[in-house]
Amino acid sequence: MKDNYYLHLMILFLMWVVIGSAWNLIAGYTGQVSFGDAAFFGCGAYTAGLLAHHLGVSTWWGLALGGFTAVAVGLPFGWICFRMRGAYFALATLALNEVLRHGATIAEKFTGGMVGILIMPSFTSKVPYYYIALAMAVASLASLQWVVRSKPGYYFVSIREDQDAAESLGIDTHLYKMLSLAYAAFWTGIAGALYMNYMGFIDPHVVFNLHDISIMAILVGIVGGVGTVYGPAVGAFVMVAVQEMFRSGFFGLFKWLGDASGSEGLVQVAKVLTQAHVLGFGILVVVVILVLPNGIVGDWPKIRRRVFRLGTGTGS
Repeated sequence: MKDNYYLHLMILFLMWVVIGSAWNLIAGYTGQVSFGDAAFFGCGAYTAGLLAHHLGVSTWWGLALGGFTAVAVGLPFGWICFRMRGAYFALATLALNEVLRHGATIAEKFTGGMVGILIMPSFTSKVPYYYIALAMAVASLASLQWVVRSKPGYYFVSIREDQDAAESLGIDTHLYKMLSLAYAAFWTGIAGALYMNYMGFIDPHVVFNLHDISIMAILVGIVGGVGTVYGPAVGAFVMVAVQEMFRSGFFGLFKWLGDASGSEGLVQVAKVLTQAHVLGFGILVVVVILVLPNGIVGDWPKIRRRVFRLGTGTGS
């Protein structure tokens, strides 16, 4: 694992495992769809960045504090907004993200505004970041598995299935939705702090980005399998691969064909493909919802049966 390019992809993949697992608990297990992952991600990133920029504190302290900062922002929000249900809560999370993004943009003297915050990375090699991201991904998956198999995990699922019935059984649904949000905010905030440490630069557009963070977190869960422990890991691998495929123009294939053939059309196709990752994400999600509505992990038995039948020549 010495190639910097593949190390970079692995670090991104592991970071998205953490974010996707966090989103999966609140949305997949508790049934509270959130568009606000970027808010918690940005809180963690700015915690690490501001500590280093203003106080000279190591950004590694921010790695721990970023999670708690995100929880501190998320709990008051959840206490108020969990009184709303369904689409109203989802819209409220969207509003939280936009409020924080505009706040970070306006507070220029504190956050640097659109100029952003630049810090010196702790390591020149990507290897330490890879192992830190790996440890975080393993810890997030292990904690998710432990939570969903514990009593609160069953309460989360009962809220997702029928909140009124859960309340009639004496479950404090507001409390357990708050616990679910705290878990999601904590791990997403830690992922944001890792991003600050690894990339060395943030601005409001990058870390509070609705598409690149919030929507990507949702896609990781949907593609991998909502409400499954290992679905986000599979979804993260697929989404990072698709994102990189478009960013590099199908790994430079069309540019190479254009240069080799002298075709200006193929060169233009390569340029268009590098800017069409949103279209690619959309097509992928439509295909997954139509063919595998429970995601790759959720519909794995169906995939296995289908592949087995094709392998034996008995499939339709």
